[in-house]
Amino acid sequence: MIALSAITSLVGTWRGENQLWLAPGEPVRKSETTAEIEIVAHAQFTEMRYQWADEGHPQEGRIILGQSGDDVKAVWFDTWHMANQFMLCDGRVDGGAASVRGAYAAPPGPDWGWRVAFEPRGADAFRFTMYNITPDGQEFLAVEVLYSRTG
Repeated sequence: MIALSAITSLVGTWRGENQLWLAPGEPVRKSETTAEIEIVAHAQFTEMRYQWADEGHPQEGRIILGQSGDDVKAVWFDTWHMANQFMLCDGRVDGGAASVRGAYAAPPGPDWGWRVAFEPRGADAFRFTMYNITPDGQEFLAVEVLYSRTG
């Protein structure tokens, strides 16, 4: 594994507005967010740490990504969506963007999918999104942030 080349240009500190949708048609929940991206473990992985709040309650998350050719592996967890669990994800690099997908239990029904995507937008911005995926494959936006570089 090597650090995820599609987002190594994003190493640094970021700020944006976190937008969270619990379901399609539900009102958006907005909060300020910060993120730090760095290359870790002897340049084998890229790590993003981020913080936001939901209804005034501080939250934080991490995604750690590694790359082998166009294949990407990731581990993702946060304090809001995943609580005491973490999600293993697989994905690909497509042009300058990267996307990984995992799954989570949704008892009493089948597992649901979850997709996390990074879309660099020049040297000083990137779009970070997360999508819920129904068991029949329908995808809907759950989280969206347009991050801007700070400093």
